[in-house]
Amino acid sequence: MSSQRFTGKVAFVSGGARGLGASHSKRFVAEGGRVVIGDILDEQGEALVRVLGSAARFVHLDVTDESSWRDARSAAEAAFGPVSILVNNAGIQKLGSTLDSTLEDFDAVVKVNLNGTFLGTKTIAPSLIEAGGGSIINVSSIAGMLGLPNTVGYVAAKWAVRGLTKASALELGPHHIRVNSIHPGRIVTDLTAGLSSPIRPNQLIKEPGRPEDVTNLVAFLASDESRFSTGCEFIVDGGRYVGENEPVL
Repeated sequence: MSSQRFTGKVAFVSGGARGLGASHSKRFVAEGGRVVIGDILDEQGEALVRVLGSAARFVHLDVTDESSWRDARSAAEAAFGPVSILVNNAGIQKLGSTLDSTLEDFDAVVKVNLNGTFLGTKTIAPSLIEAGGGSIINVSSIAGMLGLPNTVGYVAAKWAVRGLTKASALELGPHHIRVNSIHPGRIVTDLTAGLSSPIRPNQLIKEPGRPEDVTNLVAFLASDESRFSTGCEFIVDGGRYVGENEPVL
């Protein structure tokens, strides 16, 4: 990677030990930045840091726990100074319909996907203010743009992330902080490994989505190249959101 877009920048990636988060973390380092990886997966996070070298740190992070976020921020600033890029990436999914899901399952998904994004923004944004501004990227989903069956908690949380993104963009704009949400379709990662075909029937691009497809978008939004975009949704789904692809008869 020849670009050095992130020289002098510090990124924080929640859920960064594997999957999409690991892909994003690698890109920040490859393009000259430093990255702090927060996750509950200690062994995988530490292994990734060994690969990335001195430009990376791992911190144990439970995104549902505000004190864990505060500790993570302190560790990040002690290692590299103020954070200027936050990727609220941590997420979980529990399959279940409205009729079949338990409240406990619903709450568990909301706590990680929505509450975790709120707490990350609340806790890390002051570091971005100290840095003089920056970019927050909230990882929603195509499930935050349309309805999907059998994922009621996930859909509810990912839609709410869109609203949180817009409110945060309005409030943090005066501090020169941009806040955007990204909406991946089905991407081949550990999280989706147990699901059905990676190419959905209404997907216009008939190839599996890969982590680098999402990372390319994250890198753009994290960089100064996206200086004129905030409070927006960015979709990377192979064309699923375009609309019905069956002809009207």
